[in-house]
Amino acid sequence: MAFSKENRQGTISGIIFVAIFAAAATAIAQIAFFKSLGISPLVIGIVLGIFYANTLHNHIPSAWGTGITFSGKKILRFAIVFYGFRITFQQIMDVGLSGFTVSLIMLSTTFLLGTYLGIKAFKMDRETSMLTAAGGAVCGAAAVLATEPVLKAEGYKTAVAVSMVVLFGTISMFLYPVLYASIIEPAQGFLHMTPEQFGIYTGGTIHEVAQVVAVPASIPTKAIHDIITVGGVTMSPEALHTQMANSAVIVKMTRVIMIAPMLILLGIYLSMQAKKSGKAGDKLQLVIPWFAVYFIGMAGFNSLDLVPHAIVGTINQIDTFLLTMAMTALGMGTIFAKFKGLGLAPIYTAGSMFIWLVLGGFVVTKAVTAIL
Repeated sequence: MAFSKENRQGTISGIIFVAIFAAAATAIAQIAFFKSLGISPLVIGIVLGIFYANTLHNHIPSAWGTGITFSGKKILRFAIVFYGFRITFQQIMDVGLSGFTVSLIMLSTTFLLGTYLGIKAFKMDRETSMLTAAGGAVCGAAAVLATEPVLKAEGYKTAVAVSMVVLFGTISMFLYPVLYASIIEPAQGFLHMTPEQFGIYTGGTIHEVAQVVAVPASIPTKAIHDIITVGGVTMSPEALHTQMANSAVIVKMTRVIMIAPMLILLGIYLSMQAKKSGKAGDKLQLVIPWFAVYFIGMAGFNSLDLVPHAIVGTINQIDTFLLTMAMTALGMGTIFAKFKGLGLAPIYTAGSMFIWLVLGGFVVTKAVTAIL
């Protein structure tokens, strides 16, 4: 009982610790300089978290680690569910078939590419290759953890895959806003994307849900110069920015939901392989990403317009703070020393998928949105 109480207190202390960092990130984001640049508290939060992780992390009680982990996983999922208050089914229908098609193509090609390269080109074992591929293809660390029981992989293989997700997902989170501001938005012709297209591209190719949320949030509204008319009404930069953010999250959640059929197909494949090798296949363990289901339910409830807009605004402010906590906690888990000693094969595999997601994902998004 004493141990349980001590563990609970450590978890609460860790959550409070993350909340203090998130509050600091929120306050910094309100400083005139950062506000003029349009830098989101989510981005500031992960930078503060990374700084802490690589300088001061040994100076707090280890028991607080459970609270930091809780913030990066449970609070993130809770915040994503309530992100549904920013989205309606009408917006989901607007993204529609284009977002679904991009999600399906990028998930399947990335998983197959990562698995093939990991096993054949870089000589990793099957489990590590598939776990790393799942992380890049679907939804980052959550996909790795969901795939682990299907593969029955050892813990260290999961840790390697999660490390690759953190490394390249973090790079993506900082790279995409730069690509948009310096290349995509000013470009003409094929290289240009509308805010909605960029949202689909972001949601269809970046690893973690929180990282997808952070990318549009880190792009200032003033960086959007498109003039788009819908139903005779010209959309403002603010409306286009909101469209970008919502499209990104909707497409990302589409990828997250696809983890269920992916795991079913993977389980069937592994059972067939086991039978071929003379081993008895075990019963399939299916992990359903319930937070994605609840997100859709919340968006459906929001579509009914039953909650006063003032209350929805307050919910969204609280939700932004919770997302900032999740991003801060994610940063606190990014300890650069962890990447040493992993060997180069996981980096080569994850790096190859990263290149495909960035370049191939751009081409796929442009092609699909042009056709559909």
